Amino acid sequence: MIRSKKMLWVALFLFIVSIAISFPFPHRTPYGDTILSVLNFTIRTVNGLNFIVVFSLTLFIASLFFLTRSLKKFHKRAVLVAIILVVVLPQMIISTYQKTFAEGIDAVYYNVENSNCEFEMVDESTLSGECNLSFENYSSDDVQFTLEFHEDFHFEDDVPMVSLMNNKAPYEISLDRKEIKVVKIKTDIDVSNIENHVESGNAFGVNIIIKSGEKMRKL
Repeated sequence: MIRSKKMLWVALFLFIVSIAISFPFPHRTPYGDTILSVLNFTIRTVNGLNFIVVFSLTLFIASLFFLTRSLKKFHKRAVLVAIILVVVLPQMIISTYQKTFAEGIDAVYYNVENSNCEFEMVDESTLSGECNLSFENYSSDDVQFTLEFHEDFHFEDDVPMVSLMNNKAPYEISLDRKEIKVVKIKTDIDVSNIENHVESGNAFGVNIIIKSGEKMRKL
């Protein structure tokens, strides 16, 4: 079944590296983004194209090439299994880690899909913002952390929205052991000195930063 063990090992190495650099933990962004940010390298092009995503995809395609060359048969099955693994394996590893070994904010799951913010002007100079953020504490211990908002601007002319909620940040959040909780944060924002601001709208996929001591996660 195996034609070349050398090519199989190369395929496995490229596959592992492709997953590692795109691994979304401890932050929401790929682990490779974190490394490049520390080294002050550009992560995105002016068109918003993410170098890490492109590099990871290139490595994965290369791993499939070497995988098919290393086998005598079952090429299609091997490729299918590799695709399934690259999709489900990262989240499976993260979920298992958070539910077993993780402590503190590492054990906090932020359900970004079920989190949102709403904004509405209440008078000429005041914008009301309300966010509902969904969390689950996988830990057997209570967890306390601070929370603030951040925005992932892709273009220079993007208008701030959720970051306006930081007028009273950081917010203190507490989660009991094994608790599932929707945290509601509401604040009035003085926009009289802000030239370009939203007057109403909804935000989904809200980006947040949680901190506890020296530990920080961008989610």
